[in-house]
Amino acid sequence: MTQTVPLSQPSPRQLMLRRARGHRGLLIGGAIVLAVLIAALLAPWLAPYDPFAQDLSRRLIPPVWADKGSWDHVFGTDALGRDYLSRLIHGARISLLIGVCAAIGSGLIGTTLGLIAGYYGGRVDSFVTFFVSVRLALPVVLVALAVVSIFGGSLWIVVAVLSLLLWDRFAVVVRSATMQLRGQEFVTAARAMGASTPRILLAELLPNLIGPLVVVASLEVAHAILLESALSFLGLGVQPPTPSWGLMVSEGKGMVFFDARLIALPGAAIAVLVLGINLIGDGLRDVLAPEGRG
Repeated sequence: MTQTVPLSQPSPRQLMLRRARGHRGLLIGGAIVLAVLIAALLAPWLAPYDPFAQDLSRRLIPPVWADKGSWDHVFGTDALGRDYLSRLIHGARISLLIGVCAAIGSGLIGTTLGLIAGYYGGRVDSFVTFFVSVRLALPVVLVALAVVSIFGGSLWIVVAVLSLLLWDRFAVVVRSATMQLRGQEFVTAARAMGASTPRILLAELLPNLIGPLVVVASLEVAHAILLESALSFLGLGVQPPTPSWGLMVSEGKGMVFFDARLIALPGAAIAVLVLGINLIGDGLRDVLAPEGRG
């Protein structure tokens, strides 16, 4: 009589990887963001020209697909004779740097407030909730415009302003998750063993919040990129001659009826990058919490 050998069940990590490989949106978004990331990291070697070099004798050269276009400048040149492809490639660095740094800064603020409010509750929770309500009552774009216009527009000022304005979603998500976890047995056991409050927050609760934090962070990166593009378009974000996609749209708006590529190319780059990041965020949400999702 033959004895059947029970099949081993896949681990949760294997199931997660299997769901990730089968999630089309996550794969497409990952490919988009990976391509932009590689272009940003290898910009000095991929860009055919110096993005700051001006040559008025070669201004407004059409792209290669237009009449009189040339492969010397695949995307043509701008009004100052700068190679447009080179500025687009270097602009990816600015967008990703601002998006990631703003998400990290806002994540630190929001996660700290959410952990404290969710763990302590009571008056502490009421104070943090009131603070979140005040932040939600402030229009992000208008406040960012006011602050940047006062302190001036630069890369790190934009990062600081966005970090101070985009933390509310982190705080709300972390607060809700912490309230659900603070009564669990592993937290009670750590408290009974004499673990300090900072250790409980950082070693017991925070590792269980990594999944929601990753999802929120991916969405806030896209949000920060859009806000930076809007500020740069209005002339209050990254200042020239730094290649920023929002600034490139602003510089080309005067030529929209004569040479639409000056707006279409950086605008399309912003849209594609934000789409890729949002696809990653949606995919991570489905992979990390697949219950009830198709």
